Amino acid sequence: MTLSHRITTLTPDGDDGWGLFYRSRQMIAAGEPVTELTIGEHDIRTDASILEAMHRAAAGGHTGYASVPGTPALRQAVADRISQRTGVATTPDNVLITPGGQAGLFAAHMAVLNPGDTAGYIDPYYTTYPGTLRGAGAVPLPITTRAAQNFQPQAEDLRALKGAASLLVNSPNNPTGVIYDAATMGAIAAAAQEHDLWLISDEVYDTQVWEGAHISPRALPGMASRTLVVGSMSKSHAMTGSRIGWVVGPTEAIAHMTNLATHTTYGVPGYIQDAAVFALGEGEALEEKIAAPFRRRRAIAAKALAGQNVVRALPAMGAMYLMLDIRATGLSGAEFGERLLDTHRIAVMPGESFGTSAAGHIRVAMTTDDAAFEAALHTLVAFAQGLA
Repeated sequence: MTLSHRITTLTPDGDDGWGLFYRSRQMIAAGEPVTELTIGEHDIRTDASILEAMHRAAAGGHTGYASVPGTPALRQAVADRISQRTGVATTPDNVLITPGGQAGLFAAHMAVLNPGDTAGYIDPYYTTYPGTLRGAGAVPLPITTRAAQNFQPQAEDLRALKGAASLLVNSPNNPTGVIYDAATMGAIAAAAQEHDLWLISDEVYDTQVWEGAHISPRALPGMASRTLVVGSMSKSHAMTGSRIGWVVGPTEAIAHMTNLATHTTYGVPGYIQDAAVFALGEGEALEEKIAAPFRRRRAIAAKALAGQNVVRALPAMGAMYLMLDIRATGLSGAEFGERLLDTHRIAVMPGESFGTSAAGHIRVAMTTDDAAFEAALHTLVAFAQGLA
């Protein structure tokens, strides 16, 4: 018996480039002390007030099947949030609630791609992107960017999209921490219209903006009818394990994705949706509370990296990550990461895990307490200087 080609080719390299992360987790499980700066998991848990709302809803009986496209209350809350933040009129019929942003990404691509279609995405990229596209039956097309241009895709880069059916973008960006500026978003919108593409915009970090402004491409002229926006409570409200997200887009697309959800996820538990309604109702104050540690650690990192040029940080404009250029050491990101883990028990993600454009870089997640984070950065710099 053989497994399907679709499932066996999701990650051709076998581990999606996460081998170092898996090794660090094995070390931790074996009792070794490791400072983990790998994945985007908050070092604080979901706020107690959200958990209390979730408990009230579950204890109150909202534990049966919930409406597949989402409860009316949560769809309205998300629509209101999107309307307020982007200025684009959004109704509940424009919203599908999904089990996290990842499920939203898959549903969006299933909605707009036929088997064999070419689907573009920006390199560097979040590691699940190529596998998501393959799972939807598409041929992934990376659009390479350059560190010298802060990984902002250029108009000439986007010409490679000719013949593609979709483009996936992510701003604020994981892994680079870059926020696409108005010129970049304008070029992306122009390419989408020129090549008649669906644009899928992953905006799960929209509450983590340290410099500049987040621009949702759905708000640009002519883009609402061809854009699907994926959002999530994971990063904005530290609800990673609750698996609660959404897709916002044209009503026809949302109706068809609701049909897809009926045949796949069959919705999200009602008590989790009720907790999400509560969390969104707390407004920006709670979101700023969740984002505050990363804003603070960004400043800590700037001080720790000052006064040397062996480890260079790209402008960390948003999200919970730093992208560090370690090419002066002569090592690849993977080699640097392996040696750093072996010698100092500090785990980072190699840039190569996120595509070819980030080779010679490492991604550092700002997801441990301030003191440990600062100490790890000083050790990392000293280690790099010794290599250089």
